[in-house]
Amino acid sequence: MTACLRFTRRVWQSFITNKGHDAQCFPNLVVHRAIPGEVNATLKIETYNLNRVGVIHGGLILSMTDTLGSLAVASKGFWMTGVSTDIGTSFVRPAGKPGDVLHVKAMLTALGKSLAYTRVEFTNPAGELVAYGYHTKYVGKSSTHQKNIKLSEDGETVLEGEDLDVD
Repeated sequence: MTACLRFTRRVWQSFITNKGHDAQCFPNLVVHRAIPGEVNATLKIETYNLNRVGVIHGGLILSMTDTLGSLAVASKGFWMTGVSTDIGTSFVRPAGKPGDVLHVKAMLTALGKSLAYTRVEFTNPAGELVAYGYHTKYVGKSSTHQKNIKLSEDGETVLEGEDLDVD
């Protein structure tokens, strides 16, 4: 497993262990791949993810845009992923039914000294785009956190910082 994937999964676990919003809404999110600036994950759709008409709740997709955008920032070695300044989601088609797997790809489109910009795409089991979102984050104070790491360009190894080789 690459250093980038290990680190990104550790950040995701920190979201879950605080028993907050992410743990309540999508505890079964699985991060499968992380390279610097990109994260791929899946979510098995459960009945508690649906709205009253039986499709995935739009708020869940927006929340996942927030969280996966944060994980895209984390994939660059940021333990603290900043705070949201702007976020939005567009819905293209229904995302599936309970038991289906929603596929998510989050990309860091730009990272500056103060702001990070991400795009998150959601596809259904057939590979069709069902929704996409954007997320802007203030990361100005995040760059100096003591748990940050510096990754090699390909994300394979840690160049600076602590790499706890745990899955």
